[in-house]
Amino acid sequence: MTVSDPVVESVVATISRSATEIRQGLIGRRGAVDEENPSGETQMEADVWADDMLRERLTAIDGVGQYASEERPEVEDCGGDPAAGDAYAVAVDPLDGSSNIKSNNAMGTIFGVYDDALPARGETLVAAGYVLYGPITTMVLATEETVSEYEMTGGERQLIERDVTLPADPVVYGFGGRVPDWPADFETYAREIEQELKLRYGGAMIADVNQVLTYGGVFAYPGLESRPEGKLRLQFEGNPIGYVVERAGGRSSDGTGSLLSVDPDALHDRTPVHVGNEGLIDRLEDALE
Repeated sequence: MTVSDPVVESVVATISRSATEIRQGLIGRRGAVDEENPSGETQMEADVWADDMLRERLTAIDGVGQYASEERPEVEDCGGDPAAGDAYAVAVDPLDGSSNIKSNNAMGTIFGVYDDALPARGETLVAAGYVLYGPITTMVLATEETVSEYEMTGGERQLIERDVTLPADPVVYGFGGRVPDWPADFETYAREIEQELKLRYGGAMIADVNQVLTYGGVFAYPGLESRPEGKLRLQFEGNPIGYVVERAGGRSSDGTGSLLSVDPDALHDRTPVHVGNEGLIDRLEDALE
């Protein structure tokens, strides 16, 4: 299966080819560098290396007008103007959950293709997805037509499921942040959910969201008492994941409405992220009112 838009297909194919190299290149890059990313988090060697690879390859695609990464402070212009509709903007989190590299747990790569200049609303996404570096390397890709899952081998992707949808009967949940730092209304909601679903939380949003997409349920990294604005980045994490889950028949929310309708103020804006089955997100928004 290919994406109908040739520029978007080029972006997806480039990330597909890069995924195998990124996974193999994690070996020997498990340490931290003496720098922080624009969000103030310690960068791992693998973060910087993966970002450099993706930046070089994605900016070379004709029709990509902007490249932005969680690891870079500013948008890089590379020809064309997404705001004028003659190019796309690509935003990536090169290694989501890179702190898991030390303990050798799952992590992933997130990407979004925006039909607007960054920072942009999630409603302007034309495609988004993620690569999961689990026991098997897989890609979940959402477009305006459908959500598909692929297995990745030799730099190519093989379709294993078309028209991915969240199962109607939810099974799993995963909630981020320290429990003592949860607001009281979110904690009340969490205590209800933990009586109904099975806990699945691994410290990398990609792996946790993939559990929800596979089994049904809810993932949340709420606004915390110490950080009401949330921890996850809207452009690089919240919007792409919200797009995938909504295209798969679920809902996304910042606590009041769809993540895709949030107006960004800056490239590295943070947001609370809640995604999953519609009924569970409806209940969460009711609890947070």
